[in-house]
This record gives sequence, structure tokens and C-alpha cells, in this order.
Amino acid sequence: MPTFNATDYRGTAAENYERFFVPAIGAPLAADLVSIAALNPGERVLDVACGTGVVTRLAAKAVGATGAVAGLDVNPGMLAVARSATPNGLHIDWYETSAEAMPLADASFDVVLCQMGLQFVPDKVKALKELRRVLAPGGRVLLNLPGPTPELFVVLRDALARHIDPQCAGFVDVVFALHDGARIGALMVEAGFLNPVIEKTRRTLRLPQPDDFLWQYVHSTPLAAPVAQATDAQRAALVREVNQRWRAFSSGDAMALDVGVTTVRAVA
Repeated sequence: MPTFNATDYRGTAAENYERFFVPAIGAPLAADLVSIAALNPGERVLDVACGTGVVTRLAAKAVGATGAVAGLDVNPGMLAVARSATPNGLHIDWYETSAEAMPLADASFDVVLCQMGLQFVPDKVKALKELRRVLAPGGRVLLNLPGPTPELFVVLRDALARHIDPQCAGFVDVVFALHDGARIGALMVEAGFLNPVIEKTRRTLRLPQPDDFLWQYVHSTPLAAPVAQATDAQRAALVREVNQRWRAFSSGDAMALDVGVTTVRAVA
């Protein structure tokens, strides 16, 4: 049975997020979002709640040298990794600030993107109003949001709550909390966007085997601290339950994550 070994995850949560979460989940969904955005050379693009910059970098490549791209996030650790992961020759402006109070000029972007971030923002309408404010007339906003909670993550949520700390379930719940089309549409309209287009799709993503993905996900998220503070017996119980129940999603050397994705498009 695999055991908890902190030396396997020496990096910060942000570094582990870029190392583990982005390749398995973040990058495929980022490619989908940027493809739907159909960015044009020369456009000005803002990536809100950019994290370690996977969407931002794709956007910068799409708009080319004549375009302008910025990434914005409230987490300095995420931005530090985003800067270090940006290839030479790819210019991106980075802003450490909340989505509810952007230090950016009115009508300064043609496109605003936000991947899997709005669910974490405390004042969603205020943030959406800011997105609209920085968009030029006729500019477009595109967001994606995961949910409802996939069965694979229900297993993880329940096992964490049972064996580590009931509060751990709260983080998993928030990740998948904003997916109802009617609610999202109402938020967009309240923020001033007219006729938002909301589409629901499903995406099957390839994840590592249970032994690996459990610790990769934990150490890429705020779950790392409570799991590290647990006892060896608690962590062993977590591993036993998750490994047993995740076998249903395993095939060969990978697991399949079937996740719903809500994509929102609107014009300023």
C-alpha cells in the first residue's frame, strides 16, 4: 500500500498544481476554452483567475506578437509559477489582484477568459461587472465551470471527510459548486451581460492511477495541509478507501474522469 511521503511533493501547492493538475485536467479544458474563444491575431486578452497561466499562455500564442495578453490572480504563489512557466519570447502582463477590483482601465480588452475560477470568487456579480467594465464595446467573455461533482470526486470528498476532516469536503464541494445554467445566467444578466449563451458538455479526461492521483491532487490543493496534519492511521484509511472505490474508474494504467463542463459566452 502506498504511504504518505512529503518528500515526493517538495514544491509549493502552486508548483504541484502546475506539475500535476494542469497536465491531467487544466490543460485539456484550457485548450477547449481557447478554441471556443476563437482568438484572432492582434486581440487584447485578459485571463481572470489565471492560476499558473495555462489559459494565458495559450491565449498569448493565439493572438501573436501583435496582440496583448494579461493574467490576473489573487494568489501570489500561482503567479510566481505562471511567470516561471512562461517561455522566453512570450510576453504576458501579470496582475496580483482580486477579480472584484481590477486595477485595469475601462474597455481595455477585446476578450476576457476565466477557467474554473468564478466559483471561488466571493462576490460573483461584482467580479462579472468588472469583467464587463474592462471589455471594449462588442468584446466577448468566455468562462468554463465544472460540475456537478463527478462520482470520482464524490468518492474522494466522502473519504476525506470520513478519515481526515469533515471540512475537507467543503473544498471539493466548492470546486463543483457553480454549474447550474439558470443560476449562472442570472448572475450574468445581473452583471449587465445581455443574452448569455450557456452550453453544457461532458468531457472524459485521462488521470493517473489511484495510487498517484490521490496524492497529486491533494498536494496541488489546500487539502495538503489537513492531510499532512493527520495521523498515519488516518492517511492509511484514506488510501484504502479511495484505492478500493477508485478501481471502478481504472483501466490499464489510467483512470477516466467523466466531468460536466458549463461554458458561458456573452458580449459586452
